[in-house]
Amino acid sequence: MFQQTAPKTTLASALNIFELVYHSIVRSVRKSHGNALMSIVMNMLQSIVFVMAFYVMFSVLGLRGAALRGDFMIYIMSGVFLFMTHTKTMGAVVGAEGPSSPMMKHAPMNTIIAILSAALGTLYIQVLSLFAILFIYHVAFTPFVIDQPMATFGMILVAWFTGLAIGTVFLALKPWFPTFVQIANTVYSRANMIASGKMFVANTLPPFMLAMFDWNPLFHAIDQARGFAFINYVPRNSSVTYPIVLGIVLLMIGLMGEFYTRKHASLSWSARR
Repeated sequence: MFQQTAPKTTLASALNIFELVYHSIVRSVRKSHGNALMSIVMNMLQSIVFVMAFYVMFSVLGLRGAALRGDFMIYIMSGVFLFMTHTKTMGAVVGAEGPSSPMMKHAPMNTIIAILSAALGTLYIQVLSLFAILFIYHVAFTPFVIDQPMATFGMILVAWFTGLAIGTVFLALKPWFPTFVQIANTVYSRANMIASGKMFVANTLPPFMLAMFDWNPLFHAIDQARGFAFINYVPRNSSVTYPIVLGIVLLMIGLMGEFYTRKHASLSWSARR
């Protein structure tokens, strides 16, 4: 009765992993609220508050004329949605169960599944919130047209992927430097309020200011998303390749660090958090 039965075939192993990831995603989605629907509603309200705050700020400061020609709310949403997807994914991955978590005592569970479920759970909530808000805006306020919707959604996935990669690096460092990771995570999230470029258009920046932002993969993702969303905007100072390549490099570094950390895991680490 204490013997664990392992899947005999590759397909059975894959199905077993998918089932475990699914249940882990459900668990991560229900962390913020017992009702999954309320988790989505709360995330929608947070996104709406962000959008309205930037709308009021742009209107009061008279910066609406500096935005792109087209729907002003889509201009704001294109920055806010990618920023929230990137930041929340990174935070969810950093907060995922580590190698010394009690969840890891269950044989099928491992840290890779915990990371994947945290990231996919955040993507699920963000995508549902995105489509719900856009649908309400299109039906209740004003119809709009996205020039290249699939490419624009692809930039949301790029923002999610880079958030996953950076979060994995922080998660690998967390057992070794818990205070540093907590501070670095907070500083990076707060810095992205400006460094992400969601409040301005990259083509209007002078070279000395562009050098302050082009290190940020989220800056490239937001600018490229606006290039795909608006027919009359062609981004010249950003790239699709840079955030993807940087995300792959950081993800590989994070996974190698996580593997090393897992091999040296100690239950005493839980007391340091």
